[in-house]
Amino acid sequence: MKKKQQQHHHSSTDPWTHVAPLGGPPPGPGSWKRPGSLLPFLRFSLRDYGFCMATLLVFCLGSLFYQLNGGPPRFLLDLRQYLGNSTYLDDHGPFPSKVLPFPSQVVYNRVGKCGSRTVVLLLRILSEKHGFNLVTSDIHNKTRLTKNEQMELIKNISTAEQPYLFTRHVHFLNFSRFGGDQPVYINIIRDPVNRFLSNYFFRRFGDWRGEQNHMIRTPSMRQEERYLDINECILENYPECSNPRLFYIIPYFCGQHPRCREPGEWALERAKLNVNEHFLLVGILEELEDVLLLLERFLPHYFKDVLSIYKNPEHRKLGNMTVTVKKTVPSPEAIQILYQRMRYEYEFYYFVKEQFHLLKRKFGLKSHVSKPPVRPQFFIPTPLETEEPIDDEEQDDEKWLEDIYKR
Repeated sequence: MKKKQQQHHHSSTDPWTHVAPLGGPPPGPGSWKRPGSLLPFLRFSLRDYGFCMATLLVFCLGSLFYQLNGGPPRFLLDLRQYLGNSTYLDDHGPFPSKVLPFPSQVVYNRVGKCGSRTVVLLLRILSEKHGFNLVTSDIHNKTRLTKNEQMELIKNISTAEQPYLFTRHVHFLNFSRFGGDQPVYINIIRDPVNRFLSNYFFRRFGDWRGEQNHMIRTPSMRQEERYLDINECILENYPECSNPRLFYIIPYFCGQHPRCREPGEWALERAKLNVNEHFLLVGILEELEDVLLLLERFLPHYFKDVLSIYKNPEHRKLGNMTVTVKKTVPSPEAIQILYQRMRYEYEFYYFVKEQFHLLKRKFGLKSHVSKPPVRPQFFIPTPLETEEPIDDEEQDDEKWLEDIYKR
């Protein structure tokens, strides 16, 4: 009896049992199964099986639809845009292009006789230091362009390797008019009478770089013209000392329209509009250090450390070589006549100066310029060590800069 109980107990705890298929024949030899070997996730009903087949069918139909239509359905495109545009090739293909600074396209359409030699010399140093593409032009004395010339220049600028900074004496170009990406503009201007006087004497007597420099730039100038008294030029209304020659700064901001070269309200207002819409900064040469400081803050990829480079004694020494020589102050009567002839230039100058001082206040900068004299500023031409001898008639400006840079 005891033996039978042991046998019965043994059979109840035996891990091996006869498992017959549901509704099938009894198990035969070799049909022993361990219950624990049937993993839970393999157990599913007919409903689960049908759901899997339906999902597979939808997937196959979607794949067929993708191939027949040459791409994914609209909702997949929307989903991809929502989730991001990253693809397998983005992560496993070639290295992506370098991240460009913003802005990556800058144009400095420098105004003549407004410190641009100093700035261009600094840009040459900075481009080597920071690795941006400084794009210059072999044409130095053509500021007004035909429509075809505008298209060609814009095309050449737009295809330059980014980040780039393009610089040339040229009136404002509207890139978007010709289907290009509008770059960020920067520029520097100065007191109009001071600019005129600097240009007048530089064309005749050059600067401290060499006694014969002026002869190279104006070889065809007659002696009586070279030594023409500035007061006589103004009071006798010589072409060089009257409009439209005196209407010089505004066209750089007004643009290439023919009316931009006509002194008047239309050109003035258009220049103001372009300054507000397209120029990141228009500085004042009389406050050049603050201009450089703001450029460093606005465009650090291009102008980082520019102020320390500018203050370097070696750079100062080179800059002093470009100060115009033999400048004299016209009589008060001649100055008043100049002021009247350049009234639109002065209205634009004071507009830019007010905008510049507003930016300085926003950044907490205080002007380093001394208090203005009792007489109006235009009475007293102030030769600056930073002023640069640039003129529409220059032919070898870039060569001179390259020689200076090499030294």
